[in-house]
Amino acid sequence: MTQRIRRALLFMPGDERRKIEKGAGLDLDTVIMDLEDGVALNHKPNARRTIRLALSEVDFGRTERLVRVNPISQDGRFLEDVEQTIEGQPDGYVIPKVESADQLYTMDTLLTQKERQFGWTAGSLYIFAIIESALGVINVETIVRATPRLRGLMFGAEDLTGDIGATRTPDLWEVFYARSKVVLYAKAHGMDAIDTPFVDLAANDSQLIAETEQAHYMGYTGKLAIHPKHVAPIQQVFTPTDERIRMAKRLIQAHDAHQDAGSGVFQFEGKMVDMPMVRAARTIIAQAEAAGVDVRAL
Repeated sequence: MTQRIRRALLFMPGDERRKIEKGAGLDLDTVIMDLEDGVALNHKPNARRTIRLALSEVDFGRTERLVRVNPISQDGRFLEDVEQTIEGQPDGYVIPKVESADQLYTMDTLLTQKERQFGWTAGSLYIFAIIESALGVINVETIVRATPRLRGLMFGAEDLTGDIGATRTPDLWEVFYARSKVVLYAKAHGMDAIDTPFVDLAANDSQLIAETEQAHYMGYTGKLAIHPKHVAPIQQVFTPTDERIRMAKRLIQAHDAHQDAGSGVFQFEGKMVDMPMVRAARTIIAQAEAAGVDVRAL
């Protein structure tokens, strides 16, 4: 079965049905209906109702449907978020400002109760954790092990920059350590690593593409988006090109031939090849297939 690919994950304000419908019609990988920062405090009750109805009534096609709740804290707002949206049966929930494994334990327990209540398959509702504070970065090692529901880590540069008193710069060097740590821990546990959104809406696509390519080079599998116009450039960067696919296929074929001949390390197009390079080639093929590319035709 082809794995789900998450290249561009687009935030849509939960209190605007029209925008949710627009996101559903973009044929993108993931829509995140927002109940946190994208919704004013006095609009949250309406946003919960809007999301619940949208989940039940809007055709999202192949698009994954996630809901970002408010932070898991003592004010209990996230409880209302789940209680009022769960009947729409989203694919999962995004938890912002995760700083400890205990927060994920809390959500895991709540979702287990809801699955039993509605007769759904145990563990079918999954979660993503946004790491966007100094404490979250420090505790990522325990956060990533908290629950099998956790499908990936998302990195939030804006909140982290404010939390540590850093100066936000276009090249992101002020959060490079944290950005690297998030992707390493996600990948070490077989999870998706989703990069911070590009927030400069006045910038041209070349700046967005450069930032996205940097994330791709670091090992990120996708990037958060806050505007529909960012979706296509992001998905383009995270989709293997035809040439990369062809090279990966040639390398895998050469590896298989050398294995049949009893040879381990071998030379391929001027480079020495061993198993890490073969695994990387297979990853490219898997990513292309998940993106809907007809790999056999190339």
